[in-house]
Amino acid sequence: MAFRVVTLCGLVMMVLALVVRIHAKEEVVTEKEFVMTLDHSNFTTIISKYDFIVVQFYAPWCGHCKRLAPEYEKAASALSKHDPPITLAKVDASDQVNKELALQYNIEGFPTIKILRNGGKSSQEYKSPREADGIVDYLKKQLGPASVEIKSIDDAKKHIDEKSIFIVGLFPRFSGEEFENYTRLAENLRSDYSFGHALDAKVLPRGESSVEGPVIRLLKPFDELVVDSQNFQLDAAEKFIEEASVPSLTVYDSDPNNHPYLEKYFNIENNAKAMLLLNFSGDSYAPLRTKYQDIATLFKGKGINFLIGDLQATSGLLQYFGLKEDLAPLIIIHKTDDQKFLKTNLEADQLVPWFKEYMDDKLKPFKKSEPIPEVNDEPVKVVVADSLGDMVLNSQKNVLLEFYARWCGHCKKLAPILEEVAVSYEKDPNVLIAKIDATANDIPSDTFNVMGFPTMYFKSSSGKIAQYEGDRSKEDFINFIQKNRDDITDSYTQTNKKDDVDFSQEPSIKDEL
Repeated sequence: MAFRVVTLCGLVMMVLALVVRIHAKEEVVTEKEFVMTLDHSNFTTIISKYDFIVVQFYAPWCGHCKRLAPEYEKAASALSKHDPPITLAKVDASDQVNKELALQYNIEGFPTIKILRNGGKSSQEYKSPREADGIVDYLKKQLGPASVEIKSIDDAKKHIDEKSIFIVGLFPRFSGEEFENYTRLAENLRSDYSFGHALDAKVLPRGESSVEGPVIRLLKPFDELVVDSQNFQLDAAEKFIEEASVPSLTVYDSDPNNHPYLEKYFNIENNAKAMLLLNFSGDSYAPLRTKYQDIATLFKGKGINFLIGDLQATSGLLQYFGLKEDLAPLIIIHKTDDQKFLKTNLEADQLVPWFKEYMDDKLKPFKKSEPIPEVNDEPVKVVVADSLGDMVLNSQKNVLLEFYARWCGHCKKLAPILEEVAVSYEKDPNVLIAKIDATANDIPSDTFNVMGFPTMYFKSSSGKIAQYEGDRSKEDFINFIQKNRDDITDSYTQTNKKDDVDFSQEPSIKDEL
């Protein structure tokens, strides 16, 4: 089972990366940098001077951040000429000196963009386009009032985008408790939705025109197109908007109009996610989509959200689950407890029976795993999800296990040190130094809390598991193992004495401590 940071954030970052790839333009070299650089020493002082400022929390090694950088700079250049100017800034949140800032703003992945208002007293996460033109257009709208008054049909045409969600408060007058609550609602959610308010429903393009209000009307380009609510309590109104703004079937393709709904889909934490991936131009698309849409409509609001994705756009999603295109059409259901259920080479008449088996708890969970290596003779042993039990959890050995990512620079620096540690224990049958690629294998999150790379855990021969949080030198690792192994007495020395090693001339583990 994958750990939570990857489950929630990794998928979202794939979507955002898709947006950048689709819309990225050639990088323009500029003489002047318009993005302001902040750190722990000047952050509070500078932010306090702005009623409105945008801050990107990034990491220099992050691929998504590198792709965003030229777009963010172009947006900063354009917005510097706006009246009034809009300032874009950045903070290296991976730098240890800025750790407190990252914690303060709840930064769990890179890049994360925050809109800060009133000198930093108000913070909202930016969840909109990641290309320059989209950033500029979105932030210009954020400067005005949270809700615009719609007085006429022309006003409605100007503000209401038929391809996007728009929320309108209908009132007999712009005063009273409901209107005040609506104003607060719009301010709270303005970074996610566009809001308006009107006295006459007849100026709106859709919905019952005779209603006088107070009513919250949500206009959307999918499903029932118009949904009304008369509950103006903030919590209830926010829940109404969040639920109504998720399509019964989210589409994952190259159409940028679908990207906001993708982010909503992947950010939902309390529901299972069903994903049907296939070739939209293939013969099986129409019959599978029809049956899948029926299931999605039937189970909307019942703890599971549905997505249909085109293979041309979902290569990152396939990679995340460790799947190949030749397995499509395929459906995978990812539950909130990280269990996954998979059906590959799916045919239309198999979809409903398979889904019924899932609902009846009759399916065996799917586990993402790299193949078990046929040869595993390097000093640092390779563990995969399918061998984690035998080699680590159920073994009788003391195991130091590294959770790593192939792209991680810190992991690459650690590799030769771990190899030295492993060589030191090569003749000790009770100690194993191992590694597992946590991006290519499911990790049991109830056992290992992997929030970054590299993460180190130690499992003693009696089964005690503890996270290693010490320094990353050969000596420190060896010292930790010796202090925490269950057979620490003299097993290493005794093993080497059997091989007639002269400890008076060659340093032993004890000599190194």
